[in-house]
Amino acid sequence: MSAPAAEAPAPDTTADQALVTGAVITDSEVDPRGPWSQVVAAGDVLTIVDLYGNQAVDTLFYGMNPGGTVDPAARYSAQATITAQGNVFLTTGSVIRDQESNPLMTIVADEVGNHDTLGGACSQESNTLRYGHHTKHQHACVENFLAEGARHGLGKRDMVGNVNFFMNVPVDPDGALGIVDGLSAPGKRIALRAEVDTLVLISNCPQINNPCNGFDPTAVRVIVTRPEVV
Repeated sequence: MSAPAAEAPAPDTTADQALVTGAVITDSEVDPRGPWSQVVAAGDVLTIVDLYGNQAVDTLFYGMNPGGTVDPAARYSAQATITAQGNVFLTTGSVIRDQESNPLMTIVADEVGNHDTLGGACSQESNTLRYGHHTKHQHACVENFLAEGARHGLGKRDMVGNVNFFMNVPVDPDGALGIVDGLSAPGKRIALRAEVDTLVLISNCPQINNPCNGFDPTAVRVIVTRPEVV
C-alpha cells in the first residue's frame, strides 16, 4: 500500500496561485493520471501548480498554423532547446524551442529550479521492459498524449521527446541517468509565457513503478493568465 499523499496547501484564489497575475483565461485541476491540453495565446502565461508535491508533469508543445490549426512540424525539440541554452535542465530563463529553434514558450518564473528534458514519457512498452510484464496493463503517459493529441489532429508520428516538469533526473559523471525523488513540494509552481500561439499537451504522469510521482500520482493545477499590457 502506498503512503498517503501529502496534504495540499490551503486553497488560494486563482490570483494568488498564478505566478504571473492578469485576467484569468483558464483555471483547471488535472486529475491524477489524466491528460490536459489548451492553446495558450501569444503573451499569455501558463502556471503549473504541483498541488501535493513530487508529481511529474509530462509536457509537449506545438506551434500553430495561421488558420488556427496545430502545426506538427513546429513541435518541441529537446535538441534545439538544450543546444541553445547549453544546459540539459530547465529553469527561469529557459526557452522552449521547436525543431527550427524558434521560441515557443519561455520559463518566466520557477519555484523548483530544475526540470527534466531527458527522461521521456513512460509507455506500456517501456514499463514492461523496465519493470516486468505484470505492468503491461498500467496506464502511461504515451497513451495520454495519443488520446489527448488526437483531439487536435495529432498522431503517433507527431510525438517527440517531452519535458518533465517537477521531475528529478540527475546526470552522473559517466552520463548515466537516474529517476530519483523529486525536488518539488506541495504548492510549488512554474510559469511559462507563450512567445507564439502554442498548443500545450500535458500528461499528469501515471507512473507508479519509480519515484517520479512518489509512487502515488496526484492532481496538479493549471492556470492561464493574460497579463495587463501597460
